[in-house]
Amino acid sequence: MTVSLPLVAVLGFFAWGAVKFLGVRTWIVVLIALFGFWLSHTFMAPAIESGTRSGVDILNGSHD
Repeated sequence: MTVSLPLVAVLGFFAWGAVKFLGVRTWIVVLIALFGFWLSHTFMAPAIESGTRSGVDILNGSHD
């Protein structure tokens, strides 16, 4: 069975877990999310997206 989850849902789950179990302050999570949002509007956005896609492709790989 194959389950497909958007990367943003996985990252959101980890952020929730960090706040809940590791004691990370909520304002730090918000600050990091805003940084990511603003970073996505810079010249680095295509390189970040390409690197993320490549990393996910490597992790998924073919399981023969």
